[in-house]
Amino acid sequence: MDLVVHAPVTAKLSPAAAPGGWSFSDIIKSPDIAARFAKVRGYFFLRESTYDMTRRCNIRCHGCYYYEGDKQNARDVVDPEAWRALMRAEKERGITFVVLAGAEPALVPELLEVCYREIPLGAIATNGLVRIPPSVGYRIHISVWGNDATSQRTRQAKRMLGRQMENYANDARAVFVYTFTRENVAESRAVVQELASKGCRVTFSVFSATTGYSGPLSHTPASLLQTRQTMLDLLREFPEQVVFSPYSAAVHTDENSLHLLFSCSYPRQNPGQFGLGRSFRQYRSDLTWVREAACCVPDTDCADCRHYAAGSAIVTARMNRHISSPEQFRAWLDYVDTYLAVWVPGYAKGDNLCATPVSPSLAMGQGKGDGRAAGTAR
Repeated sequence: MDLVVHAPVTAKLSPAAAPGGWSFSDIIKSPDIAARFAKVRGYFFLRESTYDMTRRCNIRCHGCYYYEGDKQNARDVVDPEAWRALMRAEKERGITFVVLAGAEPALVPELLEVCYREIPLGAIATNGLVRIPPSVGYRIHISVWGNDATSQRTRQAKRMLGRQMENYANDARAVFVYTFTRENVAESRAVVQELASKGCRVTFSVFSATTGYSGPLSHTPASLLQTRQTMLDLLREFPEQVVFSPYSAAVHTDENSLHLLFSCSYPRQNPGQFGLGRSFRQYRSDLTWVREAACCVPDTDCADCRHYAAGSAIVTARMNRHISSPEQFRAWLDYVDTYLAVWVPGYAKGDNLCATPVSPSLAMGQGKGDGRAAGTAR
C-alpha cells in the first residue's frame, strides 16, 4: 500500500513484513530482537484497570471522552477509605497497574495518594493545569491538543501550554501527549519544539471521535496521512524528546481503526473471559463498573478508535500477529518498548529496531483466535 502525503518517500509503508516462512524460534535468534524481547518480557506481569477519580473538571473540551454516556452522571465517592478498600480488592484479583482519569483527577489529590500507596505502578491522565503533588509517583500524562490559540478555542483555557510547562517541565513523571486532530497537524511542530526546548518528553495520540460526534476534530483519510508524515518527521527531528516509533505512527494513522485492525480485546468488544476480557474493569467515580461499556476510553466510537491508550493494550496483546517476519516483530517490539516508556515510571526506551513504518494491515487476520497472546503486557 502506497500511502503518501506531498510525495515524501518516508510516508510509504514498508513491504518488508509480508508473511513468509519464518518461525518464532528463527526470528528470536537475531541478537537485537532477543535482547529487546528479554527487556520487554520483564513487564509481562502488568495487569491494568482504569478508574474515574471524579466527575469534576476545571475546563470543558470539545469532543471530551468523559462527558459522554452514563459515567458522567455517577456520584463521586470522596471517602479515601472506600478507595483504599477498592485498591486492596483490585490487588487481590491481580491488578498491578492503574490508570487514574475521569474528568480531572488532579482535583482530588488525596484520593490519588491513597491509590499510589496501595498500587504503586500506574499513570494519571490530566489536563496539566493543576499540579499533582510530587508524593504521587505515577507517570503523569498531560494532554496537549495544539497551541494556545487552538486550546482556547477547543478547550476554553487560556495560555494552556505555558501553564502546563510551568507545572511539569522539570518533572520526571511527566509525558506530554500531543493529540493530533484534523485541525492542529500544521501547528504540532512549533508545539513540540517548544516542549523540547524545555526538556519535556512528548508522545502522540490521534483524536478518536466519541459515539455520534460530528465536529471538526475528526480525521479524514488525508489528515491521517498528513498526521503520519508529521509524526515521522518529529520523531526524526527530536529523537531525545519524542517517545514514539515508526510502527506506532503507522498503527495510529491507518485508515482502519484499532478495532478493525486487531480486534479490540477490552470487555466492551470482547465478551470472552480471557485476557483483558477477564481482568480489565473501568470503574466510574462511584466505584461501580459496567462490563458492557468497559474499555480504556469509554464511549469512543470503536470504528474510529486510534487512541494511544487503547493501542497500548490492543496492539501489545497481538504479539501472535506480528511473527511472520523479523521486521514485523521488530516493529511490534518497538511499539511495546514505546508503550512501556510512556506508561511505566522508570522504564527507559531503547532505539527503534524498525526504521520504516511497516503496515499494520499485514497483521490483520494473522494468528489464531482473538485471545491475548500468553504473557503479553497489559
